[in-house]
Amino acid sequence: REKKWMDKTINFQQVVMLAFGTFENNQTTAYTITYKRGEDKRPEGSMVVGDSVHVKDKMIFNVSKTNKS
Repeated sequence: REKKWMDKTINFQQVVMLAFGTFENNQTTAYTITYKRGEDKRPEGSMVVGDSVHVKDKMIFNVSKTNKS
């Protein structure tokens, strides 16, 4: 779903918050983030905890959440 973001950058936790409304920081929850249509230097890639990327209009983030069992 399309979301508005006004800042020039977005970090890993903020992307998760946009996708799920919360960020669970524990041993049993893992998030995977990939993006495309980013800035020219890095138009696509993935993010890990601690990463941030420059945001471009119409940029697409795919976020998945898994529970380790």
